[in-house]
Amino acid sequence: MAARAGRATARPVRRLLALSGLAVLLAGCGIRSTEVPTDFGPAPSRVRCALSESDVSTQASAGVPVQVFLLCGSSLVAVDRSVRVPDGTADSQRRVLVAQGLLDQLAETPSSAEKAAGYTTDVRGGMSVSGPTPRDPDDTLRLSTPPGDLTSYALAQVVCTFSDSAAAEGDGSVILGGPVTGGEPLRRYECTDEVRSRPGTKEPPSSEVTRG
Repeated sequence: MAARAGRATARPVRRLLALSGLAVLLAGCGIRSTEVPTDFGPAPSRVRCALSESDVSTQASAGVPVQVFLLCGSSLVAVDRSVRVPDGTADSQRRVLVAQGLLDQLAETPSSAEKAAGYTTDVRGGMSVSGPTPRDPDDTLRLSTPPGDLTSYALAQVVCTFSDSAAAEGDGSVILGGPVTGGEPLRRYECTDEVRSRPGTKEPPSSEVTRG
């Protein structure tokens, strides 16, 4: 019995000594700090896609307040602008004037503040818009460049900008076409959340419109 008791007492002692030795080994294996400089430069800045209140008020200082969709990162982001529409303009002509003003704003080079915030545009200057021909639906807008010839980014910018303005129908859709001589069918376009978030890979949903 005495020998068995001695062995029982020795086991915890050996276990304690083993744990103590392991602790010493772990303490001696610590990683020492390197003296070699590891300067990888500053962390890359993140695109803010946001403007200060003074920048916003400068861009929308005169005329009818509107919003246009510019590219920022991989998404469309609305920014404030203004377009000029003479007083007393008929509603039918007003839509065309607003649409032309929106196109001009989309094609305009972003301001310094907008560039700093990461904004760009894929809409090129020189594009014009006109109203419907006699056989077109009343709310048709015809672009001097066929919509099918625009880049996916530019088409998304135009569709989303028009659909969020007085140039659109009540349901937010917009009927676009190219020059009558081009022979391309009219199409009704919509701006969706997917288009706003992925304008380069998700084209605006559209359906062909029958002329009268």
